[in-house]
Amino acid sequence: MSAAKDDPNPKPSHFLRAVIERDLEAGVYAGRHFAGTPGDAAHHAAGPLDPARIRTRFPPEPNGYLHIGHAKSICLNFGLARDYGGVCHLRFDDTNPEKEEQEYVDAILDAVKWLGFDWESNGTSHLYYASDYFDFMHRAAVALIEAGLAYVDEQSAEQMRAARGDFITPGSDSPYRSRTPAENRARFAAMRAGELADGAAVLRARIDMASPNINLRDPALYRIKRATHHNTGDAWCIYPMYTFAHPIEDALENITHSICTLEFEDQRPFYDWLLDHLCELGLLAQPRPHQYEFARLNVTYIVTSKRKLRQLVDEGIVGGWDDPRLPTIAGLRRRGYTPASIRLLAERTGASKAGGWTDCASLDIALRDDLEGQAVRAMAVIEPLKLELVNWAEVFGDAASVACAAPAHPQRPELGQRNFGLGPLLWIERGDFAEVPPKGFFRLFPGNRVRLKYGAIVECIGCSKDAAGNVSAVQARVLPDTRSGTPGADAIKVKGTITWVAAHDALPAELRLYDRLFTEEQPDAGGKDFKAALNPQSVRVAQGFIEPSLAAAAAETHVQLERHGYFVTDRIDHRCERPVFNRIAGLKDKRS
Repeated sequence: MSAAKDDPNPKPSHFLRAVIERDLEAGVYAGRHFAGTPGDAAHHAAGPLDPARIRTRFPPEPNGYLHIGHAKSICLNFGLARDYGGVCHLRFDDTNPEKEEQEYVDAILDAVKWLGFDWESNGTSHLYYASDYFDFMHRAAVALIEAGLAYVDEQSAEQMRAARGDFITPGSDSPYRSRTPAENRARFAAMRAGELADGAAVLRARIDMASPNINLRDPALYRIKRATHHNTGDAWCIYPMYTFAHPIEDALENITHSICTLEFEDQRPFYDWLLDHLCELGLLAQPRPHQYEFARLNVTYIVTSKRKLRQLVDEGIVGGWDDPRLPTIAGLRRRGYTPASIRLLAERTGASKAGGWTDCASLDIALRDDLEGQAVRAMAVIEPLKLELVNWAEVFGDAASVACAAPAHPQRPELGQRNFGLGPLLWIERGDFAEVPPKGFFRLFPGNRVRLKYGAIVECIGCSKDAAGNVSAVQARVLPDTRSGTPGADAIKVKGTITWVAAHDALPAELRLYDRLFTEEQPDAGGKDFKAALNPQSVRVAQGFIEPSLAAAAAETHVQLERHGYFVTDRIDHRCERPVFNRIAGLKDKRS
């Protein structure tokens, strides 16, 4: 019986779970051996039975920062391994030395850990690099050559492209396709020794140039590329193609279920062709991995192309890979989305073969579901306007302030209370006063009464204006015996309640109000210029005030600012002496 069926809190089912449960039920991988480290057939045969019921992997290329689509794959691969008594490997597919950097390796490691996953199991690290398998990949290529299954092609790239054909026209054989294994091995050795120029030759699989699947028309396995690799330096001047390397990596690591997105579906026949032949040649162990594809996560109002994200960063349109408006995991983290909210989104979107779009509001819903029960509450004023309590001395005598309190969380009394003062001068939201109120406005206007939340009831008597005619302060009277928590607090009924902070203990704060980076649901659909859909109001910085209960808030502290939404202290710029809060999401989505 599968682990999922024994789970008292079962996860939503989808086709990948069905595949895994079917394989476990049939014992497909039950007799498999694992030597504890990646290796060929002989290496694993010498090891014990594999303690992992399944093995999955997350295999990013370290050529950029991971984004929300990668987060879905991380949650899926690590989550399935966890749920079915397996192990998930973290593997860097670092076979392209020109675009890969250590910075991206470090960022990926950090992102996976932050999302709550680990590549260690039973005291063993399962962190791997494709480049560590270059020796075996070269050995596999030689074995294919000797078996007559690969050849060195010295046509130009243009000639190979023309000979490949299209979906209507079959391809035509290369003039080099009939070389003998001995000739091909000699030419491949020349490629390896650096005797040929970049682009002068490629190693190709010999499959079928007339195949209806263009990916089987003698795909390239190796190319010449003189570039320093971040892991192997200048040890190699030939590098395996991704489609050749990836199946081998899976097999060396004893992966059972190789889960990838739908764009790799057309590559699956080559995946199978390659592994079947390498198993037949005795290089790789059976049972071999199998590839399964699911629809990638498409979220509205964002772009996830690494090239386009890099363009936004390089052109200074955003402030870096961790800009809170970006869908990178680093950006989502800095914006304030929690690991749990991202995992929840991944779980709710499931896995299917069908494509489609997920509304970006779904992530905000997941965030609210996560933070509602745990984020402490506090009051803040984002657009400050002075409120002067003109009869303070009549009501409170010589007291400079009076103590007020509120629960840190309304449903979690164990979190205690927040304490702050009510004084003669307060800050309120500018939008909470109207000299001439519109219909249905129940906040401050001359003659109207409102409750200062957790404070007292006040009655507005007028306002002051500056030389330009703008309201600079509002005046109000405190109604005696109406302080919150006192016997007379409910004696007077009012329709409006407003938030506030007292000038004497308010803390100045920078509040960064983020919105969608793009104004269109699919900003890069149909090849259009995605930058034309940039939202000029994607961020607004306000200088406001927060209540003193947040004075010691550390970086990455989540809070619900009452009426305003969920915020987080910025993980880079926040200081207790200079608070910086990022708005993550409102209390509800106000857009249709």
